[in-house]
Amino acid sequence: MNAFLASLDAKTSGKWLLLSLAVGLAAGAAAILFDRAVDLTMGVVTTRLEAFLSAGRPLTAAAALLAIMTLGGFLSGLVSRWSPATSGSGMDTAIDAFHNGRGRLGRWVAPAKLLASTVTLGSGGSGGKEGPVSLIAAALGAMLADVLKLTDRDRRILLVAGMAAGVGAVFRAPLAGALFAAEILYSQSDFEADAIIPAATSSIVGYCVYQLALPGEARYEPLFGAAVYVPAQVEQLGTYTVLALSLVAVAAVYVLTFRGLRATFARLPLWSPLRPALGGLLAACVGLAIISTTGALQTRDVLSTGYDTLQVVATPAAANGGAPPSLPVLLLLVIAFGKILTTSLTIASGGSGGVFGPSMVIGGCVGAAAGQLFASLVPGYAGPVESYAVVGMAGFFAGCARAPFSTVIMVSELTGGYELLLPTLGVSTLCFLLSGRLLLYPAQVATRLESPAHRGDFIVDVLEGLKVEEVYDRQRAIVKIPEQMPLEEIVHVLANTRQHYFPVVDARGRMIGIFASDDVRSYLYDETLWHLANARDVMTAAVVSVTPDDDLGTAIRGFTSVATDELPVVDVDDRGELLGTLRHKDAIAAYNRRLIEYERERAE
Repeated sequence: MNAFLASLDAKTSGKWLLLSLAVGLAAGAAAILFDRAVDLTMGVVTTRLEAFLSAGRPLTAAAALLAIMTLGGFLSGLVSRWSPATSGSGMDTAIDAFHNGRGRLGRWVAPAKLLASTVTLGSGGSGGKEGPVSLIAAALGAMLADVLKLTDRDRRILLVAGMAAGVGAVFRAPLAGALFAAEILYSQSDFEADAIIPAATSSIVGYCVYQLALPGEARYEPLFGAAVYVPAQVEQLGTYTVLALSLVAVAAVYVLTFRGLRATFARLPLWSPLRPALGGLLAACVGLAIISTTGALQTRDVLSTGYDTLQVVATPAAANGGAPPSLPVLLLLVIAFGKILTTSLTIASGGSGGVFGPSMVIGGCVGAAAGQLFASLVPGYAGPVESYAVVGMAGFFAGCARAPFSTVIMVSELTGGYELLLPTLGVSTLCFLLSGRLLLYPAQVATRLESPAHRGDFIVDVLEGLKVEEVYDRQRAIVKIPEQMPLEEIVHVLANTRQHYFPVVDARGRMIGIFASDDVRSYLYDETLWHLANARDVMTAAVVSVTPDDDLGTAIRGFTSVATDELPVVDVDDRGELLGTLRHKDAIAAYNRRLIEYERERAE
């Protein structure tokens, strides 16, 4: 297999088709296994709690929930102590491995993450499935690269392909999964272009494999069903702008709460597994407090994944028997801010679960609440409430995760249509621009220019944009040495010039070789050779030269290949005609000037 892959060029579609297929198959199977494990664990816990409630023992049910979520956090912490990469959301771990770890994740990350996230989410911890599945699939992609002894670049691409397959499978959004994995690496709307095709292939395969595990009637249906949404009107621009501003404010609360609690838990003088245990206990307390205060069963979605609430607020009235889908405004806000707190307690303490899913729930609830307020304030003008819920999901995540483009596509795939494409694009763009330095994933870097994974790539790119003709000094006088000049005369020439490299020319003035002043030093203390040796004896005929049409990337490789500080510049058509020399320091100075110009252009 290795030999076959090696026979394919690194950029051919054949190689990446095979590798992406393998990653997609593995990711789809892992998504099914994880989904089943979480649902089974959650089902056991829910059945037990409902039995207590049915028996009229609510205090026993509450005590059981507290104990179960504390135990779930503790077990997750034990797994994370064995495999530290499994702590947290998973997505941030994969991003960090791409930029700083050469794409390596370790052979035990996939099973450890599956176990840790199953006990966290299955016990009621607040988190999403997409982060764990992404890390599991990314680890499988990196493992494949290690087995086949591929390069660091290939390993990084397969890691991204795994992330794409995980997201594409769980959210039933194969195209968005590919774009999301390539975009989420950066905070300034940059893309990992090399990974787009492999990520798209693996995401499609992972999606198809995952669909096979669904009931027949649900296969290949969008996550929110095949519903038709009412297209937004131009006059609703104002309400959607207000929605964007509201989402930015809530996103700031989410990110700052998450960061603050993570720093607080990190400072606690506790054995590491006790931190997620404490986080689980506190999240359970928050959930029980909200449920007992509001008396609404829907608030149980401040725990676990919360996808049920998402389905409620995002389902169009036409697909819901004509009934308005949204919950009361106050309850929606309670769920949104409760979800912020419980997710932060669960994940920031060291529990294992995704932050993408909760972001969608928070954004959806805020959007639905805003939609209801608009409907009451400006009836007949605002539009359907569920549209604001769907747009709110996209805008909220686009702002706090810095991924505006892929979330727009994801909403189209989640809803199965393009009716909300325009407001989604507008709100996501506004949220992205206004969110500033909010980073839900701290491992993100601004652009590929800042990524350690691409260190050196842009040096070559900048150098390739500069020609030797633009850099070398045509006016500088060059001392040429005739091939028959005796060594005695050469020594005197060296004493009267600051030139370090000397082209050797024949009787017609054509360059036939070159030598450096250091090459003459070995002859200085043997005067008998001064009259016997000449320039031909000192020079090297294997001249590495450049032409005015060569770029500085070629020149830098020339400097490196012969360990010299100066290269002859020769005519394109006649390599013997010397036009001048290019100095290494001039090439670096030109690169620095161009880089400063590039940075200035970016700043403007």
